[in-house]
Amino acid sequence: MNTIIKRTHVRYSILIFLFLATVFNYADRATLSVVAPIMSKELGFDPEALGLAFSVFGISYVIMQIPGGWLLDKYGSRLVYGCALIGWSVVTMFQGTIYLYASPLIVLVVLRLMMGAIEAPAFPANSRLSVQWFPNKERGFVTAVYQAAQYISLGIITPLMTLILHNLSWHYVFYYIGAIGVILGIFWLVKVRDPLSHKAINQQEIDYIREGGGEPTLGNKKGPAKISLAQIKSVCINRMMIGVYIGQFCVTSITWFFLTWFPTYLYQAKGMSILKVGFVASIPAIAGFVGGLLGGVFSDWLLTRGYSLTTARKFPVICGMLLSCVIVMANYTSSEVVVIAAMSVAFFAKGFGNLGWCVLSDTSPKEVLGIAGGVFNMCGNLASIITPLVIGVILANTHSFDYAILYVGSMGLIGLFSYLFIVGSLARITLTPSAA
Repeated sequence: MNTIIKRTHVRYSILIFLFLATVFNYADRATLSVVAPIMSKELGFDPEALGLAFSVFGISYVIMQIPGGWLLDKYGSRLVYGCALIGWSVVTMFQGTIYLYASPLIVLVVLRLMMGAIEAPAFPANSRLSVQWFPNKERGFVTAVYQAAQYISLGIITPLMTLILHNLSWHYVFYYIGAIGVILGIFWLVKVRDPLSHKAINQQEIDYIREGGGEPTLGNKKGPAKISLAQIKSVCINRMMIGVYIGQFCVTSITWFFLTWFPTYLYQAKGMSILKVGFVASIPAIAGFVGGLLGGVFSDWLLTRGYSLTTARKFPVICGMLLSCVIVMANYTSSEVVVIAAMSVAFFAKGFGNLGWCVLSDTSPKEVLGIAGGVFNMCGNLASIITPLVIGVILANTHSFDYAILYVGSMGLIGLFSYLFIVGSLARITLTPSAA
């Protein structure tokens, strides 16, 4: 009598690590936005200086996307991601010491540049690991889980940071959040492995991943020894990908408003106390978390019901982009309840439609997943440079958040247009021999 061997579920332990790493990826980014109202007063930073400090992270983050993707293809996600997690967490801790220097703004800018550079491989690594460990029909959910980590970071870690800020000082926010990241990075290096190198996985799970369209052998293949311009060009000039890049820029613009200026908006424009800001700011984040999970599950459900990849991935994105425009309602009310409701609906919608990384995993050439993720993340995170600076300039010149909210709201319409009229049908790009 043959014994049926059940497949293992090691891939879900990898998903937990992806989730936790992304939580602290965003927590480390958000530390500055949480302490900004207090730190800027103590150190004398004006809105333009604060906007610069917010945006320089994005400059190095964007510049390092393609090199970061090359590192992933060359050395694998486990090693690069684990070392990066420890590195950016250490830099976070050092940001708590800037008050010791004669020019704290310069030191802060340098540290934020370092953080952006070190964090560059994180999301391309998430995408690459999702292709290694999960079949196509689970990838929407997987993407939704690690994307939803940003909302957990904002919804749970942000109130924790405001408690630290309220009871201790802004310096300890950097110290504690950075220290947790270092510990997590050490656990990552000890526990995370590629599928074929993981001791707990059995052949049945590897076969399940492979037969479902995953690439469990990806981590065991030698990455490209030399990256040609033709490889990068084949990804960059594809019309479908250009549309996806534009959509990701728009989604990321909304994200970076919440990651940078949102606490200051509630503190200055709506007159909330810093402790209240921490808890009120968590409400849109929780809504975004729910929207993110529902968007991924709904997309996978459409795929299993027989809808095309194009419909299953694009429909939630288009709905989310349209609904995110509700954020502009905050300009037309003085009610805190209505403001938070509008922000929550907008962030729910942004989460529901935040499937760009899933689209990338479904459509990028498998040979250069790291680089493809780097290009995608580079284009999307131009918003991490532009959005904080634009809002800083608007505030400096108008002393009001009204036009800033309109700017953020317009991103939903631009992203909607891009997915409707530029992206077209979704299909995996195949590298031509000349590009390979």
